[in-house]
Amino acid sequence: MKAAAINPLESAQKQLRVAARLLGLDNKTLNVLSQPKRELNDDIPVRMDDGSTQNFNSLRVQHNDALGPFKGGIRFGPGVSLEEVKALAMWMTWKTALVGIPFGGAKGGIICDPKRFSKRELEALSRGYVQQFVEYIGPDKDIPAPDMYTNAQIMAWMLDEYEKLTGHHAPAAFTGKPVELGGIGARESATGYGGAVVVQQVAKLLKMKPKSTTVAIQGFGNVGHNVAEFLFDAGYKIVALSDSQGAIYNRKGLNPAAAMTCKVEKGRIAECYFAGSVVNGSKSGVITNDELLELDVDILIPAALENQITSKNAGKVKAKVVAELANGPTTPEADRILFEKKAVVVPDTLTNSGGVIGSYFEWVQNSYGYYWADDEVREKLSRILVDAFEKVVQKSREHKVDMRTGAYLLAVGKVARSIELRGGI
Repeated sequence: MKAAAINPLESAQKQLRVAARLLGLDNKTLNVLSQPKRELNDDIPVRMDDGSTQNFNSLRVQHNDALGPFKGGIRFGPGVSLEEVKALAMWMTWKTALVGIPFGGAKGGIICDPKRFSKRELEALSRGYVQQFVEYIGPDKDIPAPDMYTNAQIMAWMLDEYEKLTGHHAPAAFTGKPVELGGIGARESATGYGGAVVVQQVAKLLKMKPKSTTVAIQGFGNVGHNVAEFLFDAGYKIVALSDSQGAIYNRKGLNPAAAMTCKVEKGRIAECYFAGSVVNGSKSGVITNDELLELDVDILIPAALENQITSKNAGKVKAKVVAELANGPTTPEADRILFEKKAVVVPDTLTNSGGVIGSYFEWVQNSYGYYWADDEVREKLSRILVDAFEKVVQKSREHKVDMRTGAYLLAVGKVARSIELRGGI
């Protein structure tokens, strides 16, 4: 599932320029929105278990805070780059603006291979990140959260280090924490749950009936697994699932829970092609991730990496709906091709915003010391997403543009107006 060699920042800036032109933004405002407010870059020295000391490059990009404190995850990985983090920070700005929560956009990362770390080394790396950037983060400055290859335990270490350095309790400084430290149970599944809510809204709009609606999902990590489970429970037919090493397809349907059990046991989803418990007794086929994207299904959900649907394969995509749960899975060139084919692309700024909405609820609860039950959190999250979906559809129809452009007109317009109200550039 390798991403194509396409600069995600260039894609993000192209998407911004389309909206800016339709909104009539001046060049000064466009320039401000095209680049982050702050880029932080430093090396974290970590004493390894073998006694050596290694340095790991760490990044924090703060794009815009006109609507509120910066907000965005921290990802660990060998492929993390400054351009990627800058793009993700920009997308987070539009995401929070679109769904109406008082945050700006940020993102962070450490260039490393976390799979090679011991628990002690991983803890040292996590604490080192906070030590480098402590003056720039906090409940009213910048609130990090988990992302790719980071989790609640890493947030717990980071929170503990932050509180040691600042000398006071500050549970609202990080979200995606363990429940025992102020996290909320619904946060881990919030992105997948939110994606399922949006998919059901677009299916309703297009008069698709769940039982006869086929769904293919690229990516079977936390997000892909959760959206698959929620849609399966709602009656949708999940026909294809994938991880980084391959995919399985069965036109009669797959059981996501059984597929995940098998994947955990076997190590990869492609090993689960024969399991009767997964496919209800019907043999399934092993396919590639590229083939999954081109399946004849009603709904395609890219939930893995950016740049998966490009000008090279967009013409082969047969899905009626592409619901983006990954960040930036469709390039601007592919957007145009899909729009011409009358495929409905539900943008990442809407489809995968459940995670940051869940983080917002955690931040609010930490700030006030009052906590809601998980079902109440999901109810509030659903209301926000349904409202945002309806506004995007309305704006898209008003301007006769695709849903991404409609979402950008709403989000970019809101941020630009906030900048103007604060006194301009």
